[in-house]
Amino acid sequence: QVQLVESGGGLVQAGGSLRLSCVASGRTFSRYAMGWFRQAPGKEREFVAAISWSGGSTYYADSVNGRFTVSRNDAENTVYLQMISLKPEDTAVYYCAAPDGNNRFTSPQAMSDARLVYYWGQGTQVTVSS
Repeated sequence: QVQLVESGGGLVQAGGSLRLSCVASGRTFSRYAMGWFRQAPGKEREFVAAISWSGGSTYYADSVNGRFTVSRNDAENTVYLQMISLKPEDTAVYYCAAPDGNNRFTSPQAMSDARLVYYWGQGTQVTVSS
């Protein structure tokens, strides 16, 4: 049973920071591209950030570029999303995502397409107050 479990969400004031974690179990994702998506109330799920299987390249949505940083620690089977300068519009449930095995080497840019996602975490709530 493959599981992606996110943590680190919470309530923060605008301008604050949070670091989300996603721990994978049931499979080693050290050679998988990984991504983060988010869904705000009443809106569709949208891409946030992705990292290549090697960790050597990353890709970000324009709305978070320069404020969010995605990274990975394969020894701990964990992917992180460091978020700074948070804005109220960043309020959403954040989801960790991984492709299936056939697409594990996909580029971070390709990971921005939710159709490539095969594994989803349960999500962690991030609320940014103004």
